[in-house]
Amino acid sequence: MSDPALRAQLDHTLSETRLDALGSRYRGKVRDVYRAGDRLFLVATDRLSAFDRVLTTIPFKGEVLNRLAQFWFERTAHVVRNHVLDVPDPNVTVARATQPFAIEVVVRGYLTGSLWRDVQKGAHAVYGVPIAAGMRKDEAFPTPILTPSTKAAPGEHDAPLSEVDVLQRGLATEREWGAIREAALGLFREGQAWARTRGLFLVDTKYEFGKVGSTLYVIDEMHTPDSSRYWRAAEYEARLRKGEDQAMLDKETVRQWLIREKGFSGHGPLPVIPEEIRIRTAETYLAAYEEITGAALPLVVGDVEDRIRRNLTTHGYLA
Repeated sequence: MSDPALRAQLDHTLSETRLDALGSRYRGKVRDVYRAGDRLFLVATDRLSAFDRVLTTIPFKGEVLNRLAQFWFERTAHVVRNHVLDVPDPNVTVARATQPFAIEVVVRGYLTGSLWRDVQKGAHAVYGVPIAAGMRKDEAFPTPILTPSTKAAPGEHDAPLSEVDVLQRGLATEREWGAIREAALGLFREGQAWARTRGLFLVDTKYEFGKVGSTLYVIDEMHTPDSSRYWRAAEYEARLRKGEDQAMLDKETVRQWLIREKGFSGHGPLPVIPEEIRIRTAETYLAAYEEITGAALPLVVGDVEDRIRRNLTTHGYLA
């Protein structure tokens, strides 16, 4: 039986913010980002996107994402600097504004997801990474690989890149890309090591980086269920032998429901997401938080934007 707090929070989810006093606003799929000078306010809403479409809201999702990102930023601060300046509310990160690199840095430890689909189509050569013939779906690489992509404008799709493409297109200098590569692989090693202590595999993830002068920062979010794939380690070998999909800690439940029940994969009118699916998805995010951090998230029912306004006022960011 689901926690009654989840059903109670359905009417209080954060779909959008209007905090114009913080600065100019950029609305992403999940985050509302406000900029004032060299400072950003990243507000993690409860919006849920799938197939590049915003579909609905999920109780406590924004809080889970923001708290998890902070958990990981703190654990990896010795690997590379991050952009966090303050966390005045469970849904809000105050961050240093950087000059972002227009690259999605994807690190993969296993042959799965979109890369597996590319291998099946013979389209994986675009990444410039050799993949051994005969590798099975969900099999681990000997060492993690990088498969970068462009960071597309809203409404457009990211395009795959090789490391040579990154340099030839001027997306980063050779020195910058060397630092980004080292940082990304270091962050991934830290993530994998911690995940193993929690009975999980960190399978693949996406990082974003920015710079201030010549100083590199990891930005955006890190190792959350929206940016990363986790599998339960205890089930991995048996599922691999049987050719079954791995047990994941992300929004795959919603994606599969959309495909199976609504025939929806991103095109056409948005389907209505029933309350039970929203609650089930919230349970998945909360389970991910607890399994990754080792602590349950305390659920406090109430108006999220009202709480954000109070906390930002208390911390001196709003008058």
